Amino acid sequence: MPSAHTAVNEPGASGRPGDLRKIVAASLIGTTIEWYDYFLYGSAAALVFGRVFFPESDPLTGTLLSFLTYAIGFAARPVGAVVFGHFGDRLGRKKLLVVSLLMMGGSTALIGCVPGYDAIGVAAPLLLTTLRLIQGFALGGEWGGAVLLVSEHGDPRRRGFWASWPQGGAPAGNLLAVGVLSLMTSLLSDDAFTSWGWRVPFLLSALLVMIGLWIRLSVDESPLFKEALAKAERRKAEQRKGEQGAEQPPFVAVVRNHWRDILVAMGARMAENISYYVITAFVLTYCVEHLKLGKQTSLNAVLIGSAVQFCLIPLFGALSDRVGRRPVYLMGAVGVGLWFWAFFGLLDTRSFPALVLAVTVGLVFHSAMYAPQAAFFSELFATRMRYTGASIGAQLSSVAAGAPAPLIATALLGSYGTSTPISVYVGLAALITVIAVIASRETRGSDLAAVEPDGTTARPASDQQTAASA
Repeated sequence: MPSAHTAVNEPGASGRPGDLRKIVAASLIGTTIEWYDYFLYGSAAALVFGRVFFPESDPLTGTLLSFLTYAIGFAARPVGAVVFGHFGDRLGRKKLLVVSLLMMGGSTALIGCVPGYDAIGVAAPLLLTTLRLIQGFALGGEWGGAVLLVSEHGDPRRRGFWASWPQGGAPAGNLLAVGVLSLMTSLLSDDAFTSWGWRVPFLLSALLVMIGLWIRLSVDESPLFKEALAKAERRKAEQRKGEQGAEQPPFVAVVRNHWRDILVAMGARMAENISYYVITAFVLTYCVEHLKLGKQTSLNAVLIGSAVQFCLIPLFGALSDRVGRRPVYLMGAVGVGLWFWAFFGLLDTRSFPALVLAVTVGLVFHSAMYAPQAAFFSELFATRMRYTGASIGAQLSSVAAGAPAPLIATALLGSYGTSTPISVYVGLAALITVIAVIASRETRGSDLAAVEPDGTTARPASDQQTAASA
């Protein structure tokens, strides 16, 4: 692990190792709980929602309808990104992160209370879809705030490492969600799990949210944001005196000044998002419905892969500090595009070790993209529009990439009866990501305070230090 020396050369850094570790821990725990809630829905959609909320359909159609409600949640993520980004750039990251945690946890717990189709008819899937929309809205604002809180506190030389820890919340949340579901399927009969057992993990969210809320309320706002806020207040005072034009809302400013960076972020997420949801969500449907394997077999494979991924993310984050964000990201995109030609072949053996290998290697390549993503996207945008810019870039792509990925994969499997079109689908996504990352600029070592509102490339902190000592 890198030494505890935090940034003394970057404006806004606290300079206290304990502060940074506390921020990292709070962000990691908060994102773990948020992703637990979100991934729990995806796993349940693959395993049980078809029978509970769409019992009149055949199994494959029921799964497709379940994945449709799953995809709808993604539609709310860009809206959440805009709303949370606007207020997060105006009021601060911490306040909005508390709101997102409460919204996510509350909606997840309520999903565990929704009666099935047999009890209330069509109202059941409608209620489920509404709560999924709230989940998506909350998650749209969560990611940007969590990674920025760490990025804006940390050392520019180790930003990739420290900012990758909130990214670890995704595999940790998936690990927790799949682990609880796996435990329930091992303890209960199939009928009991379908009847009430699947609800227990959702209801547990209420307890996890209280823990996350207690931790998240204990952290302070980033000094870098406080600095930017003070400057904004001075500009407002000048505006009242007629000395300066009105400040643009964050959304307008980021679209006008950082539209290229938004496109880069969207393209960079295509392979990362699509591959992840195929590996962790669609794989459950493929194994259970297509290969006729047991639920617990496929859940355990995802469980093992997620544990490995959690350990790898900070390592890839640290690697991006040494060689750059782009090389690490490109390695992951190319790797995942090629790996999917072996992925389904391994699954088709119906061998548990082969299943674990397929999922784990896929998540290794995903980690190479996901780990540097937090620092990479943070370094693209100016402070007063960073929450908005990073969130919009990340969440707009989720509508086109992650949202329909399990749905498209299921439809392709149903239409062609083979996994080859799915491998082509992931390969095309990888190509888009490679083009986007090659077209981007290297941001490693950027001084976040030096990223200008007009989109000017940040000057590396190492260059500033050289100039200062000259």
